[in-house]
Amino acid sequence: MNRSNMTLVIALAAVFILAQQCLYRVDQTERAIVLQLGRPLDGVRQPGLHAKLPFIQNVIFFDSRILDYDSKPSEVITRDKKALVVNNYTKWRIVEPLHFYRTVRSIPRAQARLDDIVYSEMRQALGQYNLIDIVAEKRSEIMHQVSEASNRLVHEFGIEVLDVRIKGTDLPPENERAIFGRMRAERERQAKQYRSEGMEESAKIKAATDRERTVLLADAEREGEILRGDGDAEATRIYAAALSPAQDFYEFQRSLEAYRKGLRASSRLILTPESQFLKHMR
Repeated sequence: MNRSNMTLVIALAAVFILAQQCLYRVDQTERAIVLQLGRPLDGVRQPGLHAKLPFIQNVIFFDSRILDYDSKPSEVITRDKKALVVNNYTKWRIVEPLHFYRTVRSIPRAQARLDDIVYSEMRQALGQYNLIDIVAEKRSEIMHQVSEASNRLVHEFGIEVLDVRIKGTDLPPENERAIFGRMRAERERQAKQYRSEGMEESAKIKAATDRERTVLLADAEREGEILRGDGDAEATRIYAAALSPAQDFYEFQRSLEAYRKGLRASSRLILTPESQFLKHMR
């Protein structure tokens, strides 16, 4: 390589390095500010290609999109003196990059200030409402109030708060244990009540069953006695009808039955020959 070519290569390299130091590009999702010897210059650089002085100026880029900040769960006290653990998030963006850099410098520091302001406004707003209003009925109204109040306070940092929302609400652990204890006691009370009512109903059913059983047995016994009486009467009528034509035979039959029952091996009778008991044995 001759001397002229070497010079050309060195010149091109120097131009390339100088262009890198003098030119920079701002993306559509960004805004930029220029620092000269550490001090920010006025004006915000919009998306496009821009120039700066080499070596003495440098560029800081800021995201112009909507950013999310998810805060840590924190405990607040409602108007009806109920403790509530709130987990919220914030939608925000940088609207004045130059002012933002002069006040908070970086996004982590901005999020720290944002967390303090939003938590303070959240605690103050939730303290004006009852628990049921926060959880179910007036949550949107409360969040709108917190968003507006927070936006007014962070405006001095070049930040705009677009929305603050409660992501979740929960009870402190000690409150959960107390509520679960009350729920368990209530369930045990209901269980005892149900068992008592069941035992009472069981006693009523058993008493009704015993009464019905007694009535059925009494009716059956009565019907049995009636049937037995009717049977005996019918048997007597049949015997009488059968034996009425031969009264002597009936008398003889009854005497034989008396002999069988009265004259046994262990029986002792003292009778005279003229006794009517021995009438049919003469």
